[in-house]
Amino acid sequence: MTIRSDNPGHGFQFPGTFEISAMGAVEGELHLLVPARLQAAGLTVLEETMRIRPSAKGNYVSVTVSFVAQSREDYDAAHGALRACPEVRWTL
Repeated sequence: MTIRSDNPGHGFQFPGTFEISAMGAVEGELHLLVPARLQAAGLTVLEETMRIRPSAKGNYVSVTVSFVAQSREDYDAAHGALRACPEVRWTL
């Protein structure tokens, strides 16, 4: 039995390019930490896509960057690498 999606353009498609956002305290250096952690996990980071955005009150900062995932395991590894970092409060 072969399972096929009714909408193959919907959902995750691997290999692919994905965005990940990490949020943490403004005092940290998330703009350096995020790509370094993803690269240490063996992922290709597209550093030219990085966006940095402070929170409304200026206490937190979010860093968003794109990376290449060859599989769902790579995608999960990206989130795991950032969530394991004490400077990161949340990932999206």
